[in-house]
Amino acid sequence: MTVTIEGRRVSLMRERPEGGHHRVTYVELFFDLVFVFAVTQISHTLLRHFTPLGVVEVAVLFLAMWWAWVFTSWITNWLDPEQTPVRICLFLLMLAGLVLSTSIPKAFEDRGLAFGVAFAAFQVGRSLFTLWSIPSSNGPLRRNFLRITVWLLLSGVLWVAGGLADSHARLLFWIAALAIEYASPVARFWVPALGASSLQDWSVEGGHMAERCALFIIIALGESILVTGATFAELAWTPHVISAFLASFVGSLAMWWIYFHKGAEAGAHNISHSEDPGRLARLAYTYLHMPIVAGIIVVAVGDELVLAHPDGHSDLKAVIGIVGGPLLFLIGVIFFKRTIHGLLQLSHLVGIAALLLLVPFAYLLSPLMLSLTTTAVLVIVAIWEAISIGNKATLPSRSSVGR
Repeated sequence: MTVTIEGRRVSLMRERPEGGHHRVTYVELFFDLVFVFAVTQISHTLLRHFTPLGVVEVAVLFLAMWWAWVFTSWITNWLDPEQTPVRICLFLLMLAGLVLSTSIPKAFEDRGLAFGVAFAAFQVGRSLFTLWSIPSSNGPLRRNFLRITVWLLLSGVLWVAGGLADSHARLLFWIAALAIEYASPVARFWVPALGASSLQDWSVEGGHMAERCALFIIIALGESILVTGATFAELAWTPHVISAFLASFVGSLAMWWIYFHKGAEAGAHNISHSEDPGRLARLAYTYLHMPIVAGIIVVAVGDELVLAHPDGHSDLKAVIGIVGGPLLFLIGVIFFKRTIHGLLQLSHLVGIAALLLLVPFAYLLSPLMLSLTTTAVLVIVAIWEAISIGNKATLPSRSSVGR
């Protein structure tokens, strides 16, 4: 689609750069601020509803939030955020995202309809705008978004129906809606009469996708530090509280190092030079970044529990937050790196094994000692990886493994 702006015909599609990748624009960073708030809302909601049912409900809300964000990142890979119509679309999505974020704490209470309608409008509205923006000359991409719109309309009905239902039925409706949305890329958005899309049609600019997801990791880590700092500021600064604060901060640094030291750089390099960037973007960035972000959020909850009660024996909530968060993070990172460069890194495997071995003894330790132990595991993994990789510019790509 071309539009007339200041007397000029302008395409809304991004031009593919030669020898580089699209930079992340300021409007995309501005858009991400809504999801900083969403991540904060999710971690606070989990902290207040840390029950089996509460964990399931928060997981549903997290998966919805992630899907809304990552789908939009795919869109801005094709559409140019510097063009006014695309910017306006992003601003409208920010408004819907704010409704989503503010509804999170009471999404299974009296704000379910607001959440369901806002999410359906976010997904369907963005897809319709993209369908309108793609020029008729790009038939494969237009057909892809026609398929996507059909799938999102189907799930959108369930999001709205769930908002109208009581809390228990709402959970079932929304799980079904998520199942449809998450299964749709795997099914290649198959629609009767239109068939399924081809992964070759999903030509993405890999470097931009890698940078967008890396920035979301920064959002999650930043939210973790904000939550820890806000809690620490309100407490009496006893030796145990100060130790818990330092353990939390060092743990955040270790997670940053594990993801960014070489993994993020290798991911950007390898997807940019991949012969099938669409497949790699779908698996490595759309799906496998979910446990990484979820792990960081759970770590933030665990850090807040330790700061509030550093002494005594660890209960189930503390164990899930303090051990489960780093475990989920490392599992996500190891599979992400495996997808990117074809290797299961020994340092990450040892870290996962150490955290699993810690679980049977976790109840014998105080929350502070448990936090110090898991932080030590993350630091060891970070140092081990840094030493094993050395000063290599990038990790090997999948195509070079075994040569």
